[in-house]
Amino acid sequence: MSKKNILELAARERQAFRTSRLARDRKASWIALEREHILAQGFFWPHIRSHVAMLGYAFETRDGPEIRGQIIRLALAPFGNLTRNLPLGNTGRADVSAFKSMPYPEDLALALSISREEEE
Repeated sequence: MSKKNILELAARERQAFRTSRLARDRKASWIALEREHILAQGFFWPHIRSHVAMLGYAFETRDGPEIRGQIIRLALAPFGNLTRNLPLGNTGRADVSAFKSMPYPEDLALALSISREEEE
């Protein structure tokens, strides 16, 4: 799958976030933001935007630990992208280590593994 296709999937997750947010469904909102992060983290600006969205939602929901965690991740994300040292599959949330790789959701695993093969 190409970068364009992966970013289209990330955009769909952003739309799912907006829909869930309007429905006041916090759990679904965070899941959509996490999935967007997983898809976007391999690309500099989309990765940054995913953390900005998480920070904004953390402010909106008055989630202090998440606000602090997202500020830290916004500082770390550029270095991870520039050095290509990213914790693959990481959801980007403050409740998980910013350095821990995680298993991909099954439906995203195939798209991301094919994309990495194309880049090599």
